[in-house]
Amino acid sequence: MTPPRALVTGANGQDGHLLIEELVTLGWDVVAVVRPGRAVGRSSGGNVVMSPVDLADPESTRRVITDHAPDHIFHLGAVSSVSESWHDPLTTAGVTAMSTVAILEAASALTDLGHRVHVVNASSAEIFAGSTITPQDETTPIAPASPYGAAKAYGHTMAGVARSKGLQVANAILYPHESPLRSTRFVTRKITAGVAAIAVGSTEPLVLGNLDARRDWGWAGDHVSAMITLAVNRANDDYVVATGESHSVGEFVATAFEVAGIPEWEHLVTTDPSFVRPADGVDLVGDPRRIRDEFGWRPRTGFTEVVEAMVRHDLALLGADQPRRAAIA
Repeated sequence: MTPPRALVTGANGQDGHLLIEELVTLGWDVVAVVRPGRAVGRSSGGNVVMSPVDLADPESTRRVITDHAPDHIFHLGAVSSVSESWHDPLTTAGVTAMSTVAILEAASALTDLGHRVHVVNASSAEIFAGSTITPQDETTPIAPASPYGAAKAYGHTMAGVARSKGLQVANAILYPHESPLRSTRFVTRKITAGVAAIAVGSTEPLVLGNLDARRDWGWAGDHVSAMITLAVNRANDDYVVATGESHSVGEFVATAFEVAGIPEWEHLVTTDPSFVRPADGVDLVGDPRRIRDEFGWRPRTGFTEVVEAMVRHDLALLGADQPRRAAIA
């Protein structure tokens, strides 16, 4: 029996890396779409073909799908940092929004020719960042509050349009999900890397924005599992992928310092108003009942486990399996 063929955009990123690893384990063939000049790091073997594509180029994006005729497309590629999107909204729109349209067009064309393609589009909780409703579910009105959120909202909406025209497409509305593969451009990894540095002797304070901002933080591996679940079942609707639990940035910081063995941490953290985002006052927490009830997906990794795994990874990067507590006494 021929294994399924999946095309994965954003293969360089955290989710792309984890998704490809899992698909290879399942025996799938994978076309890994990478930024030109980049490679995909993998620890396992498997039938993976790397295809350099600039997602800002719609024709190249359409061509890679036409050439490889995948059974499944996981569209993860995006300018994925909310803060970065404020600095370059044009690139954010070109890469994050328009690549989605190009992918949906190419997948629809293959479907019209008799090769039925299923698409999992990585939507985002940021489409709800301007909402006054908590928790959010699939019926919550879309209300982005950043260029990134707006670009994701456009792709999310266009996926629904393509669905109405006969394409099988699931919007996976992904709430924040973390792992040691996160870039330090994201607040969670900035926290764990900063805490690890302090734990081994750094005197540089951890500089953050609003410690009261609340988010639904899950484990990246669990969210990748959810996307595979949607693909295997050829889900054809919108699904919130979240833990259903809300935690503040301050809780994340406190947990990270606790893992590092530093119970008194307040004097080690400062705040900078320039890091405060318009959506910080919104409690972004998702209601994952639909994907649970229809497909049995549940997150397996708790908040404390997420933070602990990231802190211990960052300590190990600094050559310390355990913090040198005397250095910060």
